[in-house]
Amino acid sequence: MESGRGFTGRVWGAGKLLVLLALLGLTYAVSFGMAMRLALRTRDVRVPDLRGRTVNQASSSLTELGLPLKVEESRRSDPKVPAGLILAQDPVSGSTARRPRSVKVWLSAGPTVSRVPAVTGLTERTAQLRLESEGVGIRGLAAIRSSAFPAGIVVSQNPAPGAAADTVSLLVNRGERGATYVMPDLIGVNAQRAAEVLRVRGFRVALVAEQPYPGVPPGIVLRQSPLGGFQIAPGDAISLEVSR
Repeated sequence: MESGRGFTGRVWGAGKLLVLLALLGLTYAVSFGMAMRLALRTRDVRVPDLRGRTVNQASSSLTELGLPLKVEESRRSDPKVPAGLILAQDPVSGSTARRPRSVKVWLSAGPTVSRVPAVTGLTERTAQLRLESEGVGIRGLAAIRSSAFPAGIVVSQNPAPGAAADTVSLLVNRGERGATYVMPDLIGVNAQRAAEVLRVRGFRVALVAEQPYPGVPPGIVLRQSPLGGFQIAPGDAISLEVSR
């Protein structure tokens, strides 16, 4: 019959074996977990900035990092990035990507090419709104006075409709000029009386300054603009410098 001491020794030995196996299992689990984390960490790379590069340049940079490149078919217009270069990317530069995740890029279509619309025959305001809606600006605006066209109508444009341009010049008819007069010489005339006569005829008169002038009574016209002899029309501005 086996003694109690021998039985106890075998139990103690078995217990130590179990503890040893448990420790080995724990060590393996910890080592495996660390190895997995290290492996996953080495798969994480920082995404470079691909904007402004060609497809070949971007592909070369991503290949070194183990990231495939995916070029989207749709292109986006941009006034600053030339056509064919990378305009945008996903993931964005500086972010972390896990290999072998692909990086999507969108290429620029270059600046939008505007086509000049036909605005001849439209009112000036309508023409401006039409041009704005098409992304075309007004480079120059000239005016004529003619009875051949309605007042306020665009009679000519440059470039012609359909041309590829982002600005256009317009020629607008301001309407036939009404009655005209010859500017009288008002030097030495009473300023208030002259102003009243001119205002009755539709002129805008301003007494711009009062200057002391030896030997001249107060309220007399010393200088005028326009000068006597110039052609003027109702609505024009006239300035008179008066003595005090």
